[in-house]
Amino acid sequence: MTLHILATGTSRGIGAAIHAAFDRDDVRLVGQSTAGGDGQIASDFTDPAAPAALWDTALDALDGRIDILVNNAGIFEAAPLDGADADWSASWARTMQVNLTASAELCRRAVLHFQARGEGGRIVNVASRAAYRGDSPAHWHYAASKAGMMGMTKSIARGYAGQGILAFAVCPGFTLTGMADDYLAARGGDKLLADIPLGRVASPEEVATTVRFLALEAPPSMTGAAIDVNGASYVR
Repeated sequence: MTLHILATGTSRGIGAAIHAAFDRDDVRLVGQSTAGGDGQIASDFTDPAAPAALWDTALDALDGRIDILVNNAGIFEAAPLDGADADWSASWARTMQVNLTASAELCRRAVLHFQARGEGGRIVNVASRAAYRGDSPAHWHYAASKAGMMGMTKSIARGYAGQGILAFAVCPGFTLTGMADDYLAARGGDKLLADIPLGRVASPEEVATTVRFLALEAPPSMTGAAIDVNGASYVR
């Protein structure tokens, strides 16, 4: 049977690598990006109504059946502690909306869809090392959003495993994407690399390979697992 996948944030970096990793005959994948194009559905997650509309559009594109949801879309922007109150609060709200609430909306629809079909399904959430070890003083909100994603993933796994609904998470550290490149440069690349025993940051393809494994191959008993892809810069 051909598996139908909805994946978010597939325009670049990790998301583009995820899209490429599922380029196989037994998979049909619909991707999402803010601007759309290249066969992706345009959906701006800063709009609270966007996740529901995306789900409905993707469901139509995939002939009424989605087997796997991959939540990868996210933003990483600074919210300096000494910034203007309104800017700080707006950055928190925007980060939570895009990184956590939009993912939760899609997870909810996926679980309801899987229940209605009675055949189970899989959810793979791309979280972050920051969910466990925190992030910089200007990125409390990013770490909090990814910690929330982890709590959500584990709750879904515990709540619906008996119905064949499985949930997994991937927790990358620094990854060679445009978003990470800017952060590495701002924080001093050599110093950060010294904190990674592997001696380099992960490639998007390494993260995508992990996502593909969880989506297609991971045994059901792994549900609720979070897989670290961070070069041993943080071990649990």
